[in-house]
Amino acid sequence: MQRKNNILRLSHRSGFAMILAMGVIVILASIMALSLSMTSQTTKQTTDLYLYEQAVLLSKSATEYALLRISQNNGCLPTINSFTLDGIYDINITLRYIGTAPSVCTDYISDLKTDEQNGSVMMDVTVSTDAATEPIRFFRRSIQKL
Repeated sequence: MQRKNNILRLSHRSGFAMILAMGVIVILASIMALSLSMTSQTTKQTTDLYLYEQAVLLSKSATEYALLRISQNNGCLPTINSFTLDGIYDINITLRYIGTAPSVCTDYISDLKTDEQNGSVMMDVTVSTDAATEPIRFFRRSIQKL
């Protein structure tokens, strides 16, 4: 009578199970690495979008601030120095007056076509920050009636 030895059969099945387990581990590791990569990219995009939207809102607020400062100085403000908000945003406001300007104002456009254009100001507001993954700079030009 011949003895049947199951040693070869067991080692063959164990080897296949080992290869299958390694394959599953590699697939799971790849999925986890892709998930981690996408999560970090989404976080960066969310932060950049948040900072950009704040820059847009700050440009609107800076326009209103400039109008307030002009009204406090009897309709003319020679310059508004650039300033920093919260140590993150740099805001720069440039003014050009349209129409007849008081003697204090030197930068004005006097070539008017109608009387309705008199007493306006053209504002260039620039808000920039380097707090994001890449620099954000928002520029807003508006003409405001004084």
